[in-house]
Amino acid sequence: MDAVDGCLVDFAQSPPKLVANHSLPMDALRDSLRALATGCYPDNTDPIELLGEVDQQLARLFAQCAQALITQAGVLPTDIRAIGSHGQTIRHRPGARLPFTLQIGDPNYIAEACGIPVVADFRRRDVAAGGQGAPLVPPAHHALFGTTGQALLVINLGGIANITQITATGAVSGFDTGPANTLMDSWIKQHLGNAYDQDGHWAASGKPNTLLLTALLEDPWFRYPPPKSTGPEYFNLRWLKAQAQRYGIDIELLAPEDVQATLLELTTASVIDAAEAFIRAHTPQIVVAGGGAKNPALLASLARRVESLGVQAKIKTSMEMGVDPQWVECMAFAWLARETIEGRANNAPAVTGARRSVVLGGIYPA
Repeated sequence: MDAVDGCLVDFAQSPPKLVANHSLPMDALRDSLRALATGCYPDNTDPIELLGEVDQQLARLFAQCAQALITQAGVLPTDIRAIGSHGQTIRHRPGARLPFTLQIGDPNYIAEACGIPVVADFRRRDVAAGGQGAPLVPPAHHALFGTTGQALLVINLGGIANITQITATGAVSGFDTGPANTLMDSWIKQHLGNAYDQDGHWAASGKPNTLLLTALLEDPWFRYPPPKSTGPEYFNLRWLKAQAQRYGIDIELLAPEDVQATLLELTTASVIDAAEAFIRAHTPQIVVAGGGAKNPALLASLARRVESLGVQAKIKTSMEMGVDPQWVECMAFAWLARETIEGRANNAPAVTGARRSVVLGGIYPA
């Protein structure tokens, strides 16, 4: 929830080429989005009214980003086959009695404002087919990176962490592993007013609390077998405090920087624990993408955790594979949109648990 990322991707080349990129901050919407995602609304807020308003505000921001990107790249709207718009997830409940997932940012407005077809609402068709609706990026990771002939582990560190496991023969699997940046961002926002922990400096100034880390990892969610996915509606500050209290820990009595350091270690431990069997079996290249790839403290912690496995697997960021970590997910949804436009199934049932392969999303004509 830090910014809208747009990228222009040329699929005539293999691997696909990032032609241009643009980013717009979404600071003014962050509090409203967090309220919608967590269900913690300011007093006297009408949630449906807020949902409708933010849906339109986001659509305008998405269209503005796309228009600026087109101008920056020096191309015409008619040169663009489609805009793939993931939208902003505000609730993800694949395990509910009636499973659902909800992303907002009205694609009708984007298509009308930009004069370009829009592909959106990717996740709900996978859920309708019995899947988790997430993660959707593993097949795209294979298209972007998985042609080296060597096993590959892609760790995507956004708000939530997910992994893509690609064997040397090209078999793809993956799932969400738990929080990446969402808890750290929320904690530093509460205590220092910052949107995120720049380079992990605040976490690095503290000392992880072993007892708290153990308590957090005791949540049964981490032991659920895949397919599985999650979001900030589950991993948020209410979860943090409640999980600590279950084990007799009052986190308000701990130094805030120590809690931040512990949350960083929670991300590391949950990711590498989830990938441990694959790492031991395949000794893969390990590529880190997403905003967390720009956090040196987090990368160092991941490297230490992998080294503790006794496996010679080097961690690098996607930059070393030719793609800036910030743009990997953006390129992944461009790929998903391209596949939808072509009428090709683009979910991965082995990842999401869907009953069958399906074409994701809806197409909104220009």
